[in-house]
Amino acid sequence: MDFKSTKGIYLQIVDNLCRQILEGQLQAGDRVASVRDLAAEFEVNHNTVMRAYANLQESGIFDNKRGIGFFVSEKAFELIKANEKANFFSQDLPDFLLKVKLLQLNSADLNELLTAIKNNDHENI
Repeated sequence: MDFKSTKGIYLQIVDNLCRQILEGQLQAGDRVASVRDLAAEFEVNHNTVMRAYANLQESGIFDNKRGIGFFVSEKAFELIKANEKANFFSQDLPDFLLKVKLLQLNSADLNELLTAIKNNDHENI
């Protein structure tokens, strides 16, 4: 957790868990760490983790099975992917396009970037 970030800790936890789902580390039906265990891992108050879990449950990403714990919902991956895609188009892409315009990048520059991304060549990005 980045305690100096302007983004709330519970939202950073939400982002972390969503990233784990997108990367396949957590899959539909998987039981997630208990509130206490995750609070200890991130060194935060358990109420902070509970707030993150409540947010994920309200979003349909987690299912709460009383007495058992929280589980990744069957539709979690698709919900996160749709949300991330919408955020990318509304927040990240406009900034990127502005930079492309300001730096006067052309299709060859962008093709080089896309090729490096495709080849997982992070040194040439």
